[in-house]
Amino acid sequence: MTARKDGCLFCAIVAGETPAAIVLDTPELLGFLDIRPVFKGHVLIVPKDHVDTLLDLPSELMTPLLTAGQDTATALAAAVECQGTFVAMNNVVSQSVPHLHLHVVPRTKGDGLRGFFWPRTKYAEGEIEQYAARIRAAY
Repeated sequence: MTARKDGCLFCAIVAGETPAAIVLDTPELLGFLDIRPVFKGHVLIVPKDHVDTLLDLPSELMTPLLTAGQDTATALAAAVECQGTFVAMNNVVSQSVPHLHLHVVPRTKGDGLRGFFWPRTKYAEGEIEQYAARIRAAY
């Protein structure tokens, strides 16, 4: 049983109450595709126990979280043939869901992403699960 916060979208995803395209599932962490990705293949990695921000993250989860980010960046390179990744975390300001989450965004040279302006895209019907399957297979 994980510690959760009522009304938290990511806690509901961890509990299996809200569907998500899961790409990573460890005892401590869950990785899934952002439904409003910067670029297709954009993964969010969350602690399974509810944690509001980086300032609240228990020290024993720091290494697993960054290792999962590293493993996800490696998987994305193979799965979506990106040249690199953008890895980021917001704390309170610009944190759309108040549950700690690490963004791992696939990048290619000339993709148009500038600074901290994050335009969002959408998946076509059924496309999100295709991306999730490719990323899962690349871990």
